[in-house]
Amino acid sequence: MERRNFIKKATATTVGAMVVPTIVPSSVFGKNAPSNKINVGQIGCGRIARGHDMPGVMQYDVARMIAVSDVDSKRMKDGKKLVLDYYNKKSGSNSAVDVKMYDDYKEMLLNKDIDAVVISTPDHWHSQPAIEAALAGKDIYLQKPTSLTVAEGRLLSDIVHRQGSILQVGTQQRSSAQFRRAAELVRNGRIGRVHTVKIGLPGDPSGPVFEAGPVPSNLNFDMWLGSTPEIPYKEKLVHPQDDYSRPGWLRHENYGAGMITGWGQHHYDSAAWGMDTEYTGPISVEAVAQFPKSGDWNVHGDFMVKQEYANGITVYTSGGYPNGIRYIGDKGWVFVSRGAYRATASDPIPEGSTKALNASDEEILKSQIGEHEIHLYESDEQHGNWLDCVQSRKQPISPVEIGHRACTVCLISHIAMKVPGILKWSPDEERFVNNDLANSMLSRPQRYPYGTNYIDI
Repeated sequence: MERRNFIKKATATTVGAMVVPTIVPSSVFGKNAPSNKINVGQIGCGRIARGHDMPGVMQYDVARMIAVSDVDSKRMKDGKKLVLDYYNKKSGSNSAVDVKMYDDYKEMLLNKDIDAVVISTPDHWHSQPAIEAALAGKDIYLQKPTSLTVAEGRLLSDIVHRQGSILQVGTQQRSSAQFRRAAELVRNGRIGRVHTVKIGLPGDPSGPVFEAGPVPSNLNFDMWLGSTPEIPYKEKLVHPQDDYSRPGWLRHENYGAGMITGWGQHHYDSAAWGMDTEYTGPISVEAVAQFPKSGDWNVHGDFMVKQEYANGITVYTSGGYPNGIRYIGDKGWVFVSRGAYRATASDPIPEGSTKALNASDEEILKSQIGEHEIHLYESDEQHGNWLDCVQSRKQPISPVEIGHRACTVCLISHIAMKVPGILKWSPDEERFVNNDLANSMLSRPQRYPYGTNYIDI
């Protein structure tokens, strides 16, 4: 706690600031400077990496992916092949790039030729490599959710600000025009005073007890578990060995909190954009949820969460609402969703399930934002915005503190699913008010030597 407070105080003036950091990594001035090529290392070569992050970065000529890392050697080799095939096809050469493989990402971070890393690992392996990458002077693209707990998320944000790293969170809805447009309409009063926001977010299904088996020779299972409890290997609780379909770890609380963090950070981040609450949080939260009574998949199913904010807005979240965000004001409403967009083929929404942008009155959508009104940060694509900011040293559209705040809303909502009653929350102190049980859930025990508790900062 003392360490956290020290870092928080030391970096308080930088949190949320859209400024060029005063300390610029030495790589900016070297042979691998962003003005030339940004050498990128990929940490985690699974589903979201292959289908979204790796092609998302490699499409830009300013970037050059030169390294891959995964605790599953089969996936790591597949990742290397994906990179080689991409660059060889693009260049028409069989030797377009040399791609190094690392079975331990910490060795990758020692490579001074690497300027930045993309972290596409399971949720319980987000904050630690991101912190260590910042300490190694790298810039970072980090898949959401930002952290497994509120405590490690705060540490991550503080360290990133202290080090001056450019960290982009993979909340790519911010780079979708309809989400920015909806937030601008709301922020500029087109639906009057906002009093309610309704967020549609599904739960996860339960499953049986799966059979334990031998650990595949290609998987470092101890490192995959990381800071989480040591348990027998079950493929359905890790990732498929034969394909890159949706992994089972998403449905076990050792490794995350289920859809409340899996998709919740996207929607809470977007909602905060429109509510102007990006750097704060709710002042109360309460929830009800169904949890499986048996089986190995134990994350929440159907649920309802209610959050109240100091500005008078009440947010309701449930699978009973259409997947997306509905802002409701005293002069109308605006609804925004991804429409038919998928980040990966296994995203759990039906094609074309909802209109991407809708309103109570078509005239709201036709409204022009005036020159002197609020214009929000504009980005065409999340990975491209990150690379631009690595070059310019400006803050990206989804910086670490905003990501931490959105993730915190998810995590305290998950805690509220398990602690009955209305929980009072202090967004400044990042603690529940007079509730020891709820506060005990803001961090988790970490299995040595893994976890943010054991990083030398």
